[in-house]
Amino acid sequence: MTLNGSATPEGTTRFRERFKDSAAPGHFRQQQDVWLSSIGIGTYLGNADDETDARYTEAVISAVQLGANVIDTAANYRFQRGERSIGKAFRALTEADGCSRDEIVICTKGGYLPFDGSPPRDVRRYVEETFVKPGIVGFEDIVGGSHCMAPAYLQNQLDQSLRNMNLNCVDVYHVHNPESQLGSVSEAEFYARLRAAFESLEKNRAQGKLKSYGVATWNGFRLDAESNGYHSLAKMVAIANELAGEQHGFRFVQLPFNLAMPEAFTMRNQRIDDEEISLLDAADRLGVSVIASASIFQGRVAQGLPESLVEALGSLATDAQAAIQFVRSTPGITTALVGMSSREHVEENLRLAGVPPLPREQFMNLFSVT
Repeated sequence: MTLNGSATPEGTTRFRERFKDSAAPGHFRQQQDVWLSSIGIGTYLGNADDETDARYTEAVISAVQLGANVIDTAANYRFQRGERSIGKAFRALTEADGCSRDEIVICTKGGYLPFDGSPPRDVRRYVEETFVKPGIVGFEDIVGGSHCMAPAYLQNQLDQSLRNMNLNCVDVYHVHNPESQLGSVSEAEFYARLRAAFESLEKNRAQGKLKSYGVATWNGFRLDAESNGYHSLAKMVAIANELAGEQHGFRFVQLPFNLAMPEAFTMRNQRIDDEEISLLDAADRLGVSVIASASIFQGRVAQGLPESLVEALGSLATDAQAAIQFVRSTPGITTALVGMSSREHVEENLRLAGVPPLPREQFMNLFSVT
């Protein structure tokens, strides 16, 4: 059964109201006319097997039941199994738990060539049979043997993602790590390719297959402006404006942000009106919402934190909670994504839903903590 629709102001308000007695002020944030939880569930890591699929399905169900309405995945996560696990979870939530499609914000990505369930024995032959011979892409469209953002390819991947999750519309569709292209093509060619990708996504938005789109990056927004691989948010928004005017659909970006990677807040690498500002400030000025990935950096900032920092973050029960609290308290971050493939981790991390984010002044004082 295909679930129709997308997250709406009414649906996300209904979800927020469901947790009015348990969620602390600030857990839900209103962005792009909908309410998003300050913590979302990611589905990246794990083995490509049935056991991991089942754990992710259970984790997604638990996360929604405990107050997280942002779910993040990508076509290539565990060879499409990430999306398929979400599809199973959502079917269970709607059939048995009374959850509605319009309450949940679902984000996915396309860009990396995904395998189907498991790695093929012959990767080149798989790519040729799956993408090249059907005329979806040419080998010249593929960068580094694994990345493509040609319009026909993104169309193929969006349609595949919708089938994987049994949806007719995704809330946010990201071009996945577009900076991967910059090692192989010029900056001018990169922005020409990105423009073509955005044009295709705008057409899909008009057709109701996606509500908004963006870019999910790893290095692109964390580099100095002179570095190869750097992304200008203002240029990206300008392209979207040229294609669709002020009502364009480029409304989200995703990038790593955590205690070890704070560049989105600390680094002034974006230029707007001859002023150098941080990515978070630029996004705020340009009407773009920011979702943080790698909030606990795959566990690397979830243990062994200095006692003084843990205390400054509110002396929470675990270092993982402290690390997430840092991210969700950062001005300009809408949602802190955390990879969670077990009910236990979901329950631990979602206890923060009942804890207010740090006040701005207290957050700023963190940068004086040694």
